[in-house]
Amino acid sequence: MEAYPFIFSSELRYRLGRHLVFWTVWWLFQTVLYAFSPMLLHRGVLRALEISSVDALVYTTSHMFMAYGLMYLVIPKYVVKGKYVQSILLTILFSLGAGTIAAVETMYVIDAARYCVIGKNDAPSYASGGFFLSLMAGLRGGLTISGLAAAIKLMKYWYVKHTRNLELQKENIAGQLQLLKAQVHPHFLFNTLNNMYAHAQVGSSSAPVLIAGLSDLLRYMLYEGNQPLVPFDKELKMIKDYFVLEQVRYGNKLDVSLDLPDDAEGFYIAPLLLLPFVENCFKHGTSHVLDQPWISLRITVEEGMMKMKLLNGKADGIAAPAPAGGIGIRNVMRRLELLYPQKHQLNIKDDKDVFIVNLQLQLERRIKPETSPVNKMIYEHTPPHYHPVSDRG
Repeated sequence: MEAYPFIFSSELRYRLGRHLVFWTVWWLFQTVLYAFSPMLLHRGVLRALEISSVDALVYTTSHMFMAYGLMYLVIPKYVVKGKYVQSILLTILFSLGAGTIAAVETMYVIDAARYCVIGKNDAPSYASGGFFLSLMAGLRGGLTISGLAAAIKLMKYWYVKHTRNLELQKENIAGQLQLLKAQVHPHFLFNTLNNMYAHAQVGSSSAPVLIAGLSDLLRYMLYEGNQPLVPFDKELKMIKDYFVLEQVRYGNKLDVSLDLPDDAEGFYIAPLLLLPFVENCFKHGTSHVLDQPWISLRITVEEGMMKMKLLNGKADGIAAPAPAGGIGIRNVMRRLELLYPQKHQLNIKDDKDVFIVNLQLQLERRIKPETSPVNKMIYEHTPPHYHPVSDRG
């Protein structure tokens, strides 16, 4: 609505401008319409237009009475509130009132106005038409313009209401997404701190590495996680760093197969969308496999379509969590529904010896930030003292 202030703004200057344009257009229309009546047209086009302009201006007062009565009383106070009986009765009253004003103008005002503008000798007279005929004539024009004004008022009202509902829906979705992100961060942090605590208890030299890695990941979450979209290569880098943390935890016991695309520039994804799947595999899969834990992640991008296949081994008797069972998976599924409706496919399988996650997702394609200062500011704005995640992979 801000893009069309002349139509929707409530500022006095815009409102006065709208009404001035509306009634000016109506006056011009009535002037042309009356000018081509047989009673005036024989006097010549210019003289007919001169006479009809006076008629249209005088009758506009009755038209305004009915139009404003409908727009500012009947519609907002009764129609939109569902009081239809009262609306009909008031509309009839305003119609009769407008017709009466027009009849009085016809009998006592119109001739005088014509005499003042055109001259008494050259001006035709309407006063002999009678009250009833004048009433009917006034109703005809009043109902026409009032119906148009009421239609515009209703369309504007419903458009504004629809726009506000859309804004509320967007705000609601944005609020849901913020809540989901806020739940992802503590969930990830809880698991990682548990790992660090276990290493610190036994005096492991890997604890400093874990702290440094966690610092990089939290920095990514802090500065990139609040963006609507992040470069896909940065998201992949964050996933790689997460694997580094887990490899430190498991040492040589963990067999990792990591196949990530080399060139993902120009593509964007919602931040922290893939991490819950990876984290879930470590939490419910490899952590229970005592002999030789393994995990395999393969991500490809073809024409903007990302395909992820994530597998990890599991011990006998360990069931996979239901897709909606864990906080992380629940959240990411909800985020996929909100952010990528009809643009993703997710399949989670629990086989006897392996968990399998297949995800297809349509990535966003954007201009490279380096080629556009505006895009760089929007998509890769980095707060002061921010340092990219180091590549330990």
